[in-house]
Amino acid sequence: MLLSVVIPVLDEANTIPLILPRLRDSLRGRTWEVIFVDDGSTDATPDILEREALEDMRVKVLRFTRNFGHQAAVTAGLDFANGDAVVVMDGDLQDPPELLPRMLELFEQGYDVVSPQRVSREAETRFKRWSATLFYRTLSRMSDQKLTPDVGDFRLFSRRAVGAIRSLREQHRYMRGMVAWLGMKEAILPFERRARAAGHTNYPTLKMLRFAWTGISSFSVLPLRISIAAGCILSCAGFVYLLRVLYLALWTTTLVPGWASVVALQCIFSGMILLALGGIGDYLAKTYEEAKQRPLYVVTERCNISLPERPLARAVILANPVIPDPISISEFDLPNSREEDNPTYQSLTGVRA
Repeated sequence: MLLSVVIPVLDEANTIPLILPRLRDSLRGRTWEVIFVDDGSTDATPDILEREALEDMRVKVLRFTRNFGHQAAVTAGLDFANGDAVVVMDGDLQDPPELLPRMLELFEQGYDVVSPQRVSREAETRFKRWSATLFYRTLSRMSDQKLTPDVGDFRLFSRRAVGAIRSLREQHRYMRGMVAWLGMKEAILPFERRARAAGHTNYPTLKMLRFAWTGISSFSVLPLRISIAAGCILSCAGFVYLLRVLYLALWTTTLVPGWASVVALQCIFSGMILLALGGIGDYLAKTYEEAKQRPLYVVTERCNISLPERPLARAVILANPVIPDPISISEFDLPNSREEDNPTYQSLTGVRA
């Protein structure tokens, strides 16, 4: 059985050298490949990935022309994965590779989706934990499919689950919602989530808020968000001003009869109208973006990876392979042995024990 591990990365030059040894240790004795999807990194990440791919043919690399977003990177990894099971995980080691054998055990029991659930959030602020809880509760109430709290994109998918996800090609993607929508047989695996191994998060507060909004509305356009925010502000200001009017009317004699109440109600209703128009415009913008049918991502470089036999819908592949396509993984993946001790591996990479 071949296991594919998909890891989207963005400026993770400090963590890539740490994650590969742990992957090799965790998957020793199994046949595996790891697909790094470089989502427009601007640091040394591309050079490190290319070097690792040259040294180990199981390390495969896709590089985007620019930053298309984490969800597009996950989509590309799933498009190119050939495994009987596919794991999606982050490259910051908050998703521990040591959990992979337990996930594979559940997969072998017949589950199509294995979802590790975070029972703790080490090194996360109280605001981050509170906002995450609020987000999952809000989204669960607003959507028809209930999301499992504290389950992110760290998941294992069976081959048929990957095939089902590949058929969903909408522009504004929220993978957690898509998996819930499919409704496939799922196992929950609790785990302790650690802090980042190195570097800093690529999801600051503002980016997390945008991601949450995408999960709720499936689209986000700045002018429409501004109209929604303006509606909220005006509504709140109207209610506050209405309280002032009530105070002046009941305890003073300086209020001009009728004028202040009209102004307060005008602010409230104007804000609500803007809020409603913003919500309607958001769904209209989503429809507009889908109608354009633009590609989900554009690949400019690929290492150790062949094009899929099936055509990729809404994807642009500009790159020829940086190095020749690899031979079969099974030819140099010997159970319970180091890669450096394998003669086939040595002939491919020039490494000597």
